[in-house]
Amino acid sequence: MTIALDRPVSETARGASHAGIRRWLWIVAALVFVMVVVGGATRLTGSGLSITEWKPITGALPPLSAEAWASEFGKYRESPQYRLLNEGMSLGEFQFIYWWEWGHRQLGRFIGLVYLAGFLVVAARRLLPWRQVLVLFGMGLLLGLQGTIGWIMVASGLEPGMVAVAPVKLTLHLSFAALFFASVVAFATWLTPARRSEQARGRGWALALLLLIFVQIALGGLVAGSKAGLTYNTWPLMDGALVPPPAALFVQTPFWENFVDNAVLVQFNHRLGAYLLLALALWHALSLRRSAPGSGGARRATAIAGLTLAQAALGIVTLLLVVPLWAGLAHQALAFMVLAMGVVHGVRMRGMHHA
Repeated sequence: MTIALDRPVSETARGASHAGIRRWLWIVAALVFVMVVVGGATRLTGSGLSITEWKPITGALPPLSAEAWASEFGKYRESPQYRLLNEGMSLGEFQFIYWWEWGHRQLGRFIGLVYLAGFLVVAARRLLPWRQVLVLFGMGLLLGLQGTIGWIMVASGLEPGMVAVAPVKLTLHLSFAALFFASVVAFATWLTPARRSEQARGRGWALALLLLIFVQIALGGLVAGSKAGLTYNTWPLMDGALVPPPAALFVQTPFWENFVDNAVLVQFNHRLGAYLLLALALWHALSLRRSAPGSGGARRATAIAGLTLAQAALGIVTLLLVVPLWAGLAHQALAFMVLAMGVVHGVRMRGMHHA
């Protein structure tokens, strides 16, 4: 009996053949999600500058003796953050912030190993066409670049006079994490057979919504980096006004520095971004529920609108409570949940499932 090699393969068969790859990618996405939350905790506990060296291999080992701890603590005492902010810190207090940063870096190493192992299996067994393997390779390079950006960010906080990392570099680190996370979720979604064909209407708006989610995450990074959430802790007004006066928004020179270092403008831009994102998410959901009621697109858009509304409410609570640890972490985590839903929705609405 001969087998026709060019016979169309069913969606079910395609889905089964890539189930292992999808599981691997979703595990990577879950690990990146945890990494983002741990990174947020590292920032909010002031731990990010506790390790003053970048040793990708040997740095995997923590101090294992009293002498090693004394050496690490000595290096930190030479940093501007210690001298300007944490003078007199005990060894126990140093160990607390050290373990947060060490855990963050270890999780990054683990993600790299998990991704590399899965990629080597896919490439060696030729489980995907070479073009898709190249895409996965490019995503791996993006992950490696993210680690490098992380060290560049830390190095910015070790410069003379600095007690925290530069806001722009923190935002870059967060944005690249979001980009890698989105690429993994998109590839996993692309490999998952669609249950039904999607209606074309609303595709452009789905991508616009995804782009705005990215922008809002970046604006949130600037808020975190400049500690803008610790000021103007009222809503909906900022210092008694819906729109702060230009003298407060544009106080620094050169002009562009206000967008990254001026806490008033940074927070105001994040508020504006939230209003725009929520308005677009609600409008997109209502539009699809009218034009394609009961469709997968309408259900996903409704879920995104609900998550965005919850995220906006959580953002307000975080601001009013002056960024307690639990609220800051929840706000960052929910942002990446909104991003994941936006990516899945964008891929599905574009009809970009694997065929």
